[in-house]
Amino acid sequence: MFPYLVVALIAVAAPSGPLTVVKDADVEVQKLLKSTEATIEKLATRADDFVDFIELAKRSMGADWAKLNKKQQDEFSATMKGLLRASYAQKAIADSKGQAKFEYGEEKIVGDEATVNTTLISKNDKFPVVYKLYRGGKGSWKIYDVVTDEVSLVATYNDQFRQMIAKKGFDGLLTSLKAKRDQLEKTPGATKK
Repeated sequence: MFPYLVVALIAVAAPSGPLTVVKDADVEVQKLLKSTEATIEKLATRADDFVDFIELAKRSMGADWAKLNKKQQDEFSATMKGLLRASYAQKAIADSKGQAKFEYGEEKIVGDEATVNTTLISKNDKFPVVYKLYRGGKGSWKIYDVVTDEVSLVATYNDQFRQMIAKKGFDGLLTSLKAKRDQLEKTPGATKK
């Protein structure tokens, strides 16, 4: 009997694969959205379990990331995390009214990077959605990018950030992002974190 317990504990302790992470994220968010306690802050906090907002911010800066000093990187990461968490939670609440659902396709793992193909079904429409994940500390998979209809969130932010840095410099970009974050966090039900 003892060896079965060890095998069961190892299976429970093993990190989930990319497809499982994406499915679990959907299940957890849907469960919270159906509860009477769904707030932007609770959704954003729950998303932290599945999405690495700081990695998303870092990759969104692309080559400009290495040009920032540690203080600038930390300030940018914190600002982007607040912006992305609030934006994600608001979108999840808005989308929950349409009762969209996902169909899950295959996962592809190459080293410490993975993609999970899904299809978002909303009424009679279908949209391809690809989640990009990386294997972080402790072997756990985290989402860092979402590609919808072949448009990457990271690539879109990277294009916008390069243009803003060219026009306003890094400080101007950071000021604009902070203003947008503050606006999103003022939404009823959101609290700063």
